[in-house]
Amino acid sequence: DAVSPVGRTRTFPKPDAIVVASAHWVTDGVKVTSNAHPRTIHDFGRSFPQPLFDVQYPAPGDPDLARAVVEKLTAFGAQLDDTWGLDHGTWSFVKHMYPDADVPIIQVSLDARRGSLEHYAIGRALAPLRDDNVAIFGSGDIVHNLQSFFRNHGQPTPWDKEFDDYILDAVARRDTNAVLNYAKHPAIPDANADWEHFFPIFYALAAQRDDEEPYIFNRHFFPGISMTSIAYGLPQ
Repeated sequence: DAVSPVGRTRTFPKPDAIVVASAHWVTDGVKVTSNAHPRTIHDFGRSFPQPLFDVQYPAPGDPDLARAVVEKLTAFGAQLDDTWGLDHGTWSFVKHMYPDADVPIIQVSLDARRGSLEHYAIGRALAPLRDDNVAIFGSGDIVHNLQSFFRNHGQPTPWDKEFDDYILDAVARRDTNAVLNYAKHPAIPDANADWEHFFPIFYALAAQRDDEEPYIFNRHFFPGISMTSIAYGLPQ
């Protein structure tokens, strides 16, 4: 997923707006944030350090874009939502890319009732937004198993990199079916017990254009977690 700053030498052109599918907003049905001034949500436990709770990221919303997204997702029964804001699946990386909080952001929820193919189809419906200089982000992790994280005391497990390598190889080969059918890999569920953290990758893959190659970066591993990121649309 494109979930981190891209680095000092490869950067995105500044978009007019951002749409994020975050692992931290799971709903029954597809929801789209419609707030003009979305709140910063600190959706994590008290074991996290206080500076994270102190973060405020006052980026504006975009109600007009939200309505346009709902229209694009009519077939999926999408609805506007003014109760959510920007969760840490969004602000934790966007604040590094655009520290002035001057790019409007909306979030699209992950519908817990749908499988991988339908999430990919939602991403395909959103992909034309790129023609209007709207960036599309999927925020999650290729490997995410919190039980493994707490159980293995700082030591990445063999299946973490094995599964990460498998997905990156499929991405490089443009084998979308292999990614969509990720659950067939023998490392599942150990490598990805938390489905909602994997599903955002479908939105990134769905937005890929035919002439774009993946830019892979930020390959850092923790027990049960990989921070690998994939970006499309970077200047060559």
